Amino acid sequence: MIVRTKQGDFGVSNKSALLDFLRGELGMRGTEGGVKTVKDGLDVELIAPVPLSTDQGVPWVFSTFDLDRYDERVDPAGWDFKRYLENPVIQWAHCYAIPAIGRAEKVFADDKGLHGNIVFNGKDYDPFGWGIGERVKAGVIRAGSVGFRILEIELPSKEESKDGTALIFRKQELLEFSICNVPANPFAMANLAKTVTETKTAGFPDFWGNIIHSIQE
Repeated sequence: MIVRTKQGDFGVSNKSALLDFLRGELGMRGTEGGVKTVKDGLDVELIAPVPLSTDQGVPWVFSTFDLDRYDERVDPAGWDFKRYLENPVIQWAHCYAIPAIGRAEKVFADDKGLHGNIVFNGKDYDPFGWGIGERVKAGVIRAGSVGFRILEIELPSKEESKDGTALIFRKQELLEFSICNVPANPFAMANLAKTVTETKTAGFPDFWGNIIHSIQE
């Protein structure tokens, strides 16, 4: 994972290193827990999986409250994406050196997580972005990662973290969403049955719907 601050990017290899870093930034002791407001903001990259696509865009689960492989949770009620809607870029693997490969539409948050539809760039002006979209449609790539600025975090005490939760992001501003290869959150999966229905409604032959249904099973 990469923790991005105004001083630069910091790579952390495990949960313990991340917690030590965050507690140090907040002036907390090693065993101290509780909610802390981050006045200056911290940028962090997390990962969440996505569903297959339809012709109307890709219905995507950006993030959920499930415990991920870093033992972290992101509170769905804490998402601030107002500014993101003014520039809803879709990146590849958080690489800001290349142009966006698509855009997000219909972004919303509910009690289950953060969601949206992704429309990939056309082949005529962006072969690379289009190729990523084709891989998503083929089921080769099905993961994504939220890039966000931390506004408020909760560091559970040892007693409070018995369920495995090491860190909770309580308030966060969405900066961008990236397509990536490997997800950290294996639970943020969309309803593929819904995707099958939407695919058939959009005019896809039953052949394609059957393939998607087989993948689901």
